[in-house]
Amino acid sequence: MALKVKSFGMEIRPLKTMQELEQLDAMVNEFVARNGIRKLISVADSSTTDDKGETIGLVRVIAYEE
Repeated sequence: MALKVKSFGMEIRPLKTMQELEQLDAMVNEFVARNGIRKLISVADSSTTDDKGETIGLVRVIAYEE
């Protein structure tokens, strides 16, 4: 059993957030399916901000068992 971590990033633009979240979900789901991952240990999201404190991106990190 080996634990691995993979991160994904997505730029967030005003008025497009739902579409971008769906794209991020699709990227993660494709990775899980393509790699035959059967057990996710953790999924965590964190936002990134610019110098004004506005959200400009999202980072999703998954920990999984290989």
